[in-house]
Amino acid sequence: MDVSAIALAVAGGSLALALSTTFLSWRQRGTLGVQRDALKADLGLKQTMLSELDAATSAFDEAFLAVEDDMVRLVWGDETLKACAEALGVSYADGDITDCAPQVLEALSQSSPQAEADLKSLIETGKPCRFEIFAEKAVGVAGKTLIVEGRPSGATAWIRLAIAGAQTSLSSGPFAQMAEHLPAPCWIVSKDGRLVWANNAWLKAVEAESLADARERDLSLDRSADALVQEAVATASHREGFRWLTLDGQRRAFSVTVEPLSEGYFAAYALDVTEAEESRDALKRHAKAHDETLDRLEDAVAIFGPEKRLTFHNRAFETLWDLDPAWLAERPTHGELLDRLRQKRRLPEMGDYAKWKAQELEFYGLKDIAPDEMWSLPGGRSLKVVRQPHPLGGLLTLYVDKTDELKLKSQFNSLIQVQRATLDQLLDAVSVFGSDGRLRLRNAAFDAFWNLSAEDMVTMMDFSVMAELCLPLVHDKGFWAELKARVTDTDPIARAPQMGEVRVSDGRLARWRTQPLPDGATLVAFADITATRNLEQAIEDRDMALNESVRLKREFVANVSYELRTPMTTIVGYSELMTSQSAGLNEKQLNYLTAIQSAGRELARSIDDVLDMAQMDAGEMQISLSDVTFGTILHDLSLRLDGVLATRNLRFEHMGLSDDTVIRVDPRRLGQMLDHLIDNAQRNAAADTAIVLKTDRDGDTLRLEVSHKGRGIPYDKQAHIFDRYVGRERGGPGLGLALVKALTELHGGWITLESEPSEGATFSIHLPHQNDIELPEPKIAPQDETPIDVDSSDDNTVWVA
Repeated sequence: MDVSAIALAVAGGSLALALSTTFLSWRQRGTLGVQRDALKADLGLKQTMLSELDAATSAFDEAFLAVEDDMVRLVWGDETLKACAEALGVSYADGDITDCAPQVLEALSQSSPQAEADLKSLIETGKPCRFEIFAEKAVGVAGKTLIVEGRPSGATAWIRLAIAGAQTSLSSGPFAQMAEHLPAPCWIVSKDGRLVWANNAWLKAVEAESLADARERDLSLDRSADALVQEAVATASHREGFRWLTLDGQRRAFSVTVEPLSEGYFAAYALDVTEAEESRDALKRHAKAHDETLDRLEDAVAIFGPEKRLTFHNRAFETLWDLDPAWLAERPTHGELLDRLRQKRRLPEMGDYAKWKAQELEFYGLKDIAPDEMWSLPGGRSLKVVRQPHPLGGLLTLYVDKTDELKLKSQFNSLIQVQRATLDQLLDAVSVFGSDGRLRLRNAAFDAFWNLSAEDMVTMMDFSVMAELCLPLVHDKGFWAELKARVTDTDPIARAPQMGEVRVSDGRLARWRTQPLPDGATLVAFADITATRNLEQAIEDRDMALNESVRLKREFVANVSYELRTPMTTIVGYSELMTSQSAGLNEKQLNYLTAIQSAGRELARSIDDVLDMAQMDAGEMQISLSDVTFGTILHDLSLRLDGVLATRNLRFEHMGLSDDTVIRVDPRRLGQMLDHLIDNAQRNAAADTAIVLKTDRDGDTLRLEVSHKGRGIPYDKQAHIFDRYVGRERGGPGLGLALVKALTELHGGWITLESEPSEGATFSIHLPHQNDIELPEPKIAPQDETPIDVDSSDDNTVWVA
């Protein structure tokens, strides 16, 4: 290619480059103009926003601190920082507040542990934070609530400080005003223990006029409460305690609570829990009394808590199951208790124990009392198990030993059956009615007596219905109404035992009787006494006949004795007359006269015996006791025996009491008793022997023994020797020994016999009541010592030598 072509190409390229450069420059200028206008507009906006931000910052009393590394500088808010420094007690140079920013940040960190932790996290890790503190440390400076908010921005931590306008001190604001009206004492202290604020209740409790007065006088609610606050301040944690405080002269219980506040202060309040504490003490006493009551029960009681552990058991529970008290004190679970009882074979025998145990533990879901259950234990014991939910949660179980009760019930049922069988064997118609007037029990004789069938009688029949069935036999409705009243009336007088008679329409005579029973029931019995009354009438007729025969016998005896005594007296009198004029009579004739006299006297005494026995049978015999000397009795006896014993070669001997001994007897009847005993002895005594009378005093009793040697009394006759008509083998009516026994008993004494066949016999008379004798004045006998014969009726006669 030539040069011109090259030059043209170069010129064209240069022109194209110049045109391209010019076009690009023009476009670049337009773009830069637009950007300039945008930057001018943005700058104006930023300036406007900065002005508004400055105005807003000044309006809201805020200060901004920037923290970079270890440098703290004030970015904005001189006045706000100054107010915060004054509230926090930070000093600064006059007119220069910027240098105190680090001290303000340090004071904020020391206000509370939480504030220190939040600021440390903001500066070291960039963690945002926000909190409030109440600053009131400077004296004379009103407290302020400071709002602290921190945000990270790159390597700088920004802290905004603001003063809350709604609260300038603890005593203002709605919550503080509410606290002023609380009845419980409330107060706030600082970390150094200085009282910061207190409500009216606290001021009233410490008797302070104002908070300043309380500070000046250094008053406190109570030392124990102050100690609790100091403990909370030292540990910077929640504390709660129970204290007894004296307020208005009364000792009351308070629950004191201390809570740490985020500003480094501690709020305390005391709640009056006196009534709650008294209720708690009353509940404890009630629970203790309840436990003591349950412990005295004979039934076993166990209480399991909601966790199914044993919380209470009484002594009966230990005794019933024979469990170790130390093991029970460990509070075993219900399942462990069942396992232990199963090991000791104290539970009922069952095939699937695991299933049975699970069913037992399901009772903890009860909402009401479960049905009672009976357990039959291997040892033969029977228990009633009662389960019910416990009011405080858990389960209460009661084990009642029913073994003895079941035995008694079985015995009672057997007894009832025996009673029924026994009543059925009675001939009387017996029925038992309850206090409600219903028939409880009757025997077979009852149905037969009233002609009732089994279909007529129903269980628990009312008395009125039963009376209607019996009306055909006893038509008197008034009788049945009265009988019902005795059954149903609760008056003890009406229920007293009663009896009477009623005539039955078929001619029978019935005796009825009501008897109240201990359980409130009444026994009503009817007996057919028709045959008994007939027999009683026959006995009365026979008694009248016997009385008539006795009367006739007495009259006959009296007439016969009179008729016999008159000629007997004549015979004895004439025989004695002939004996006194015995001159010219031979010995044989004299013996005849003596025999006539002896027989006459014997017959006269027999007649007297018959009359005495008749008088005793009629109950007309009486004795006349008197105090006499034994010598009088012995003297009269000797006179009657004079010459009688000599004819039979017998002699009479006395040993024992002296003649001047005073005894209390009926002299005539005692002489009669001795005559019969000596007469019996002289007829049975061997020849040339003595009849001995022994007398002595045994305490209050006078004893007289008449004994002889010779023929005794056979053993087979000794038991009947004192019966009538037995004591004589020949002659006489045989009333002597029977009369002696009767006369002895009239004296209040008794007679005994000791006898051996062929060796003789001893009769002993015992007469009591001898200690009440009054000794009479002695009468001096004549010098010849001859006893003076006086009338035996003189009770005061004493023979003195």
